[in-house]
Amino acid sequence: MTDRTLTATRHTHSRGVTVLAVVGELDHHTAPELTRVIQDTPFSSDVPVLIDLAELDYCDSTGITVLIGAYNRAHEAGAPLLLVGLNADLMHVFRIIGLDQLFTFQPTVEDAVNALNA
Repeated sequence: MTDRTLTATRHTHSRGVTVLAVVGELDHHTAPELTRVIQDTPFSSDVPVLIDLAELDYCDSTGITVLIGAYNRAHEAGAPLLLVGLNADLMHVFRIIGLDQLFTFQPTVEDAVNALNA
């Protein structure tokens, strides 16, 4: 049995965008870590937030719920929120459950930053 681990960190991109980097497995065991980082992140209309999932290995329904919570916080604050780097499997799940209608996606952090500044 493998250890379920997740790290979620926040940093500011050189162009002023907040980036939440998520690495590992996002499930009911590890979701509190990402929830904490999201709760500690200021959401405002003038600072976009990117959630970088490029190094996410696994995401269950609890993880998706955490991401929807981030969307709700961003929406309430009028803050742009983009999900970055979803692998093909996770993107497929998001399409099946209709979250491709809710979230904005970009392949990389740099693509997202460029799209926001276009």
